[in-house]
Amino acid sequence: MRLRLEAAWQRTLEATAASILVILALPVFAACALAIAAESRGPIFYRCRRVGRGGGTFDMLKFRKMRADAAGPRLTAAQDERFTRVGRRLAAWKLDELPQLLNVVRGQMSLVGPRPEDPEFVAAVGSDFDEVLTVRPGITGLSQLAFARESEVLDREADREAGYLNRLLPQKLALDSLYARRRSLGLDLQILVWTAFAVFLRQDVAVNRATGALSVRKSRERVTDVVPERAAV
Repeated sequence: MRLRLEAAWQRTLEATAASILVILALPVFAACALAIAAESRGPIFYRCRRVGRGGGTFDMLKFRKMRADAAGPRLTAAQDERFTRVGRRLAAWKLDELPQLLNVVRGQMSLVGPRPEDPEFVAAVGSDFDEVLTVRPGITGLSQLAFARESEVLDREADREAGYLNRLLPQKLALDSLYARRRSLGLDLQILVWTAFAVFLRQDVAVNRATGALSVRKSRERVTDVVPERAAV
């Protein structure tokens, strides 16, 4: 009973906070929507099918970054030719993720949690996702901070999907599993503070693979560095 009450209380807080943020961000929403519509034809929002808590799927919202007729790999790279000029700016400042506040209001996502994955990637990994799917996915989290420059890593891959499945996804899964085991209000607040630090000060954040501790990433550290004693995420 206590756990259910805590979960309901946290859900109420998140929905309230997300609703307030949506209202405060309305001018930014409007500016992004107008810029997208002015540059190219097509929908303002892009709906990505993702796997949520318990294995169910939902449509995660983003501002559209690509040409409406774009086709190709499901994963984008930093220099992806499918990006529009506005879309490239939105991606650089993470503004394309802003509509996910609406997913939080709907109860499909949390402000903090594992990054929701594509159903095909989840199917490819199988039971390794079980622990991650016990919690609601989030807009930001340990793996989102650790792999904020993921698209730059994928630029160097001849096969983006194979590189993602074989190199990046196992590391992200380790961090997301660590979060699922250790999640708490205190950890969520830390992640939110470090996310603001990363977005507004344009600083890379390092995440310890074994403990989840957050710090400023040193210039010599790479986004794919792995701590030898990392937990299995």
